[in-house]
Amino acid sequence: MSEHIRSETGENTTAPPQAAKQAAWPERVEVGERQVAYRLTVRAGADELWALLADPHRHHEVDGSGTVKPRVEGPHRLAVGDRFRVHMKKYRVPYVMPLTVTGSEPGRLIEWAHPGGHRWRWEFRDNGDGTTDVTETFDYSWVGQRQAKAYELLRLQKENARGISSSLTRLAARHA
Repeated sequence: MSEHIRSETGENTTAPPQAAKQAAWPERVEVGERQVAYRLTVRAGADELWALLADPHRHHEVDGSGTVKPRVEGPHRLAVGDRFRVHMKKYRVPYVMPLTVTGSEPGRLIEWAHPGGHRWRWEFRDNGDGTTDVTETFDYSWVGQRQAKAYELLRLQKENARGISSSLTRLAARHA
């Protein structure tokens, strides 16, 4: 809602809208070699957040990379062993990514593997005060040495760090 103010000349005018304040910024978390992880506290319970991320049909709602599209084939609630396909677009090139769930603990963790071997993991730690510490991790410790070197030459760690930070910020904004 705009606020009416009086200018120096005495005219009534409308104040420019103010941007919402960022509660906090994602912080880098050291979780291990060949892993990129960031954490942010979100004003929502762990079960609610897990339900959102355990539904691949809703991943586009929080994706900060800009690559995940709304079209998904697969279940609405992921469990270990489930397979799902996400329609994506990067560098204006559309493609479909087949993924396999490798970890699922309601209210605590959801993780899936990319065909290249790396994994995406979301972890939730309920703080008991209506907030949850959410950590998203790009984990390429599962790939071989050559592939890891290729990821590093392509600067995927840096690119994914930006996407993770943006995804966490988008998730927090939904619950501000």
